[in-house]
Amino acid sequence: IAVSNKVTFVNPKAPVYPRLAQGKSWNEMTVTWTSGYDIKEAVPFVEWGEKAGRQFLSPAGTLTFDRNSMCGAPARTVGWRHPGYIHTSYLKDLWPDSMYTYRLGHRLPNGTRVWSKSYSFKASPYPGQDSLQRVVIFGDMGKAEADGSNEYNNFQPGSLNTTNQIIRDLDNIDMVVHIGDICYANGYLSQWDQFTAQIEPIASTVPYMIGSGNHERDWPGTGSFYGNLDSGGECGVPAQTVFYTPAENRANFWYATDYGMFRFCIAHTEEDWRPGTEQYKFIEHCLSSVDRQKQPWLIFLAHRVLGYSSNSYYGFEGTFEEPMGREALQELWQKYKVDLAFYGHVHNYERTCPVYQSQCVVNASNHYSGPFQATTHVVVGGAGASLSDFITSKIQWSHFRDFDHGFGKLTAFNHSSLLFEYKKSRDGNVYDHFTISRDYRDVLACSIDNCPRTSLAS
Repeated sequence: IAVSNKVTFVNPKAPVYPRLAQGKSWNEMTVTWTSGYDIKEAVPFVEWGEKAGRQFLSPAGTLTFDRNSMCGAPARTVGWRHPGYIHTSYLKDLWPDSMYTYRLGHRLPNGTRVWSKSYSFKASPYPGQDSLQRVVIFGDMGKAEADGSNEYNNFQPGSLNTTNQIIRDLDNIDMVVHIGDICYANGYLSQWDQFTAQIEPIASTVPYMIGSGNHERDWPGTGSFYGNLDSGGECGVPAQTVFYTPAENRANFWYATDYGMFRFCIAHTEEDWRPGTEQYKFIEHCLSSVDRQKQPWLIFLAHRVLGYSSNSYYGFEGTFEEPMGREALQELWQKYKVDLAFYGHVHNYERTCPVYQSQCVVNASNHYSGPFQATTHVVVGGAGASLSDFITSKIQWSHFRDFDHGFGKLTAFNHSSLLFEYKKSRDGNVYDHFTISRDYRDVLACSIDNCPRTSLAS
């Protein structure tokens, strides 16, 4: 019998899994990472600067949570494992589109510094900047391993394929938006480390923005809109701690982020979004406050399908949406001329025509031009979790459906040209696409149901 040498970690507390995210201003990047160092043991910081330029030191804040922060089992019982310490540093006053290097550090009481390896990122363009801008969007990816050794149910079979395709194309990606159902830890907290390790090549290089889904937030009696058990007792605490979002209140998980010519309005479907609520006011402000001359591409994102899906569950319910979804929001999408709305939750791909009140305002196409007519709704929830069936009948507003794992990609070439692509995770090839060509005067033009009322007297 052969016996190997004893295998140990060089430093089990070392800083790991850096995760970039957009800050609250366009020229700020945040870096979040995990370590075993309590703030009393070592001071966390980031060393960073332009490539071959002066290097700066920025301090980091530290968060963690304990078992009593969990809302129920298994997160509070058999699934509990201490998350370590989560550190976030804010890198400010960045030059647009400049390349920066950074590394994570901890200063011990004796003056010794513990370092991570070095990483690099490109700073965001300024709002309205006319440059090539590329954003990948998906939901429900989860995590997996090549041999499945840590999986008890193989629920996320497409996860590695999606991750690997994004890594292969990373030179052509500027930002990632993962709209909910992040890692499906479901109360087994070590799986958050498993997930952040899996996405490290992506999240350490480009901003990795997240939304919250039912598997992060939902738990009875905790204020979530749906009182089910889907979070496994986590009730949103790990998600809002492990990842940074530029939200005014990180527990709410709704926020706006600008990237060059894009304005992204990210809603939180596990909190009430109906008229009169705090979230509804945020959504309207996010949609209404953008300067479309500078940022022509207005994108709405949410985890559950607040728009349109012919998923079998929604079809059997007869709603083709999350109940009270588009009834509450479609007037806002139309009024403020939202180009695209993206959703996860349903584990497949589907694209609608430009649709309003369940009717195609114009026929679906691979190219749209001229004045805005209505919002196109896209389900991109097939990034990893087991696939969801469609109803067998074809719905008039449903243009393209795919029962497979995949993800979406937006490319803004300039202020008047936008490309959307749907890529399959198995090969990275494009299986659906469309373009929008539009001038600023086309955004100003009124569209169906948002033209001013006129009469003969006026």
